[in-house]
Amino acid sequence: MAEIDVPHFVARPAAAAPGPGVLVIHEGNGMSPQLLRVCQRLAHEGYPVVAPDLFWRFGGSDPAAYAEHLRSIRHDDVLADLAASIVALRALGATSVGVTGFCMGGLFTYLAATRGLDVQCAVPFYGGLAAHLGEPSCPTLVFFGGRDEYIPTADIEAVQAHHGADVVVYPDAGHGFMRDGSDSYDEPAALDAWARTLAFFAAHLH
Repeated sequence: MAEIDVPHFVARPAAAAPGPGVLVIHEGNGMSPQLLRVCQRLAHEGYPVVAPDLFWRFGGSDPAAYAEHLRSIRHDDVLADLAASIVALRALGATSVGVTGFCMGGLFTYLAATRGLDVQCAVPFYGGLAAHLGEPSCPTLVFFGGRDEYIPTADIEAVQAHHGADVVVYPDAGHGFMRDGSDSYDEPAALDAWARTLAFFAAHLH
């Protein structure tokens, strides 16, 4: 397949001006209405946002084919796509870049911070990080649910041991606690994590 520009969703504040921007990375099921709502909420807070479709090499996000996509995706390809998406975000006027993502996107958020991408802070949510622990080149805030059905407690504890106070665990929340409109949504955890995320971006991007 010939290389193309990475397809991405863009959300921009009504009063666009140079300032910080945010890269948002989707879950393993691909681009979703919930992810686009996250983008819109960040734009409402004043951040231009780019959210790339990392499954574009397979024809684009398709919830029916996500398992095959997850088996086929390559980390080097994703990191290249994220680097291209950061360039696109900079072209929108972003003077600094934060990155956040969920599940699979949480892992790639973490890799963006530990593999030298041009990001100034990172906020991964419930990613499988234990097998990929490294040293971030930027401030990083990590979120987990204590009752995550997909990430073993031992893995969460390994991330805590490596990153200390930069890891926040909500004891009663499961995987996908930020996924509003779903059974996994945990409102107390989601509201607290969102407030912490906005404060973190404000502290490290401005």
